[in-house]
Amino acid sequence: MPLLVMKFGGTSVADLARIENAAKKVQAEVARGYDVIVIVSAMSGETNKLVGFVEGTSKLHDAREYDAVVASGENVTAGLMALRLQEMDIPARSWQGWQVPINTTSAHSSARFVSIPRTNIDAKFAEGFKVAVVAGFQGVSAEGRITTLGRGGSDTTAVAFAAAFGAERCDIYTDVDGVYTTDPRISPKARKLDRIAFEEMLELASLGAKVLQTRSVELAMRYKVRLRVLSSFEDTDETSGTLVCDEDEIMESKVVSGVAYSRDEAKMTLVRVEDRPGIAAAIFGPLAESGVNVDMIVQNISEHDDPNDKRAYTDMTFSCPTNQVARARKAIEDARDAGKFAYAELVTDTEVAKISVVGIGMRSHAGVAARMFTALAADNINIKVITTSEIKISVLIDRKYMELAVQALHDAFELEKA
Repeated sequence: MPLLVMKFGGTSVADLARIENAAKKVQAEVARGYDVIVIVSAMSGETNKLVGFVEGTSKLHDAREYDAVVASGENVTAGLMALRLQEMDIPARSWQGWQVPINTTSAHSSARFVSIPRTNIDAKFAEGFKVAVVAGFQGVSAEGRITTLGRGGSDTTAVAFAAAFGAERCDIYTDVDGVYTTDPRISPKARKLDRIAFEEMLELASLGAKVLQTRSVELAMRYKVRLRVLSSFEDTDETSGTLVCDEDEIMESKVVSGVAYSRDEAKMTLVRVEDRPGIAAAIFGPLAESGVNVDMIVQNISEHDDPNDKRAYTDMTFSCPTNQVARARKAIEDARDAGKFAYAELVTDTEVAKISVVGIGMRSHAGVAARMFTALAADNINIKVITTSEIKISVLIDRKYMELAVQALHDAFELEKA
């Protein structure tokens, strides 16, 4: 039988009524002739509650026990979903990660997939079962311990199963009805996209769009898994939602497909660092070792007024999430105290936002940057940092202008038009 993977997020299974609603969507696909693998998240808010229990019990907790606790939320949902499907006379059973088994690395709370053998689930389909309900977000290590994949891991689980089982498609059911040109809460002109390329979706996800988890899109792109993003709360058919697919499936792309933003950004600048070979490694090595997610990096010639000092100096600017500023500052100061490099001042600005335009059409069209910068200038928005890639342009601006910038760029590239 053709196979479909369906994933339901926390808001889609938040209570028994929503689990029943999700089960009806599964029932509809079974009626169309599919065998279905359903991947479920924990009920909305459940994982946060379980994390709170762990932290309230042990601040310096054993990561293995942390995973054992927080993975239980998905187990509950999987069991309830299987029971609801059985009540609808659909042959279904639930699967925890170790029962499949979903083999992962031993990096607790951030495990990676090693393999997903098909044997056990295929055997149940051969017996006449129509639905396998699998607890997302979890797996089992080589040592036989429960592991978890990190936040958003159920999306990644769904894509991994679609790849392992050669599914026709992987449908991600969430609380939005597709991928939009930008956040509809900021721009009322935002338009739902019928299709978007893997590369564009990956950029949008990494730049702040919350629709899909970044790792899931990476996996889908690698294994050519066609993803569809749909709403759990609306009637859907085979044309609903947004299809995330290979670029070859999109006949003609707009130059820019979407505008993304990230509100919680910080800009840090090391002023007057000696400009010599290895200085970048000396700075960003300790940041990496401390787990700081550095994004935009800009290096400028530094001004200095000592005529007797013939050495060259540079200013090094980078961005990172605001909640990692303290960690970044400590890593830099520790490296300085260890004699790895010196600087005159460390300047931090925690009131910035990152705005990005994304589109595979940029590869073949000139003038995108000029159009973007002109639109921002027209609204008197100053740009602090600029970075580019083949299909993306990102800028750092003052956070107070974030919504204005998103609206201005959405209008400038006429994204409301199909």
